[in-house]
Amino acid sequence: MAAPLVLRRDLFSFARILGGISQLGPRCLSACSSHNWKCNQTRFQPLQTSSTFFHTATYLSSTPSSITVTDEPDTLFQKVVVLVKAHDRAVLDSYEFFATMAAKELGIAMGKVFEPPKDIERLTLLKSVHIYKKHRVQYEMRTHYRCIELLHITGSTAQVYLEYIQRNLPEGVAMEVTKVTKRTRTATFMENVKNSRMKLNFLLCSHL
Repeated sequence: MAAPLVLRRDLFSFARILGGISQLGPRCLSACSSHNWKCNQTRFQPLQTSSTFFHTATYLSSTPSSITVTDEPDTLFQKVVVLVKAHDRAVLDSYEFFATMAAKELGIAMGKVFEPPKDIERLTLLKSVHIYKKHRVQYEMRTHYRCIELLHITGSTAQVYLEYIQRNLPEGVAMEVTKVTKRTRTATFMENVKNSRMKLNFLLCSHL
């Protein structure tokens, strides 16, 4: 009785193996032998996946950028004077071309662009430390200037323009900015009265 049961189990397992191989189809393992050598061929079917697994969607927010609008009136400058100085004249020539070109691109009205007189500082020293007073050497330091005038410019435009040219200021170049505004006599008079009252209050408090 045991032998038929074992045979039946083997047949059942063999039938299951054959059924699995038939379901696999082309994905099977076949072995061939010829001329005393064996080769194993494995055929793989490419993995088929739905395109939904690889689809990535990006959603961009279409919210507009916030723009702050203030009711404060913009300051109007009658003249803004940009004075730059350096020891190398060629550097100032290049920087003058850059600054004037930027002003023209921004539509800024320009006044005079001129070169003030240079400063020369001389220092005379002895060649030797202790002796030979007649033998001396002289050092000379020259400082060149360049002046650019901007006419009738608003405060916001002046801030943008000055920040742009200051960020591109070459090494060894210094800048000085002078802003000129128009003021009425009434505003000047009221400011003088306010300053005089503050001085009077300070004197009274100090005496008390």
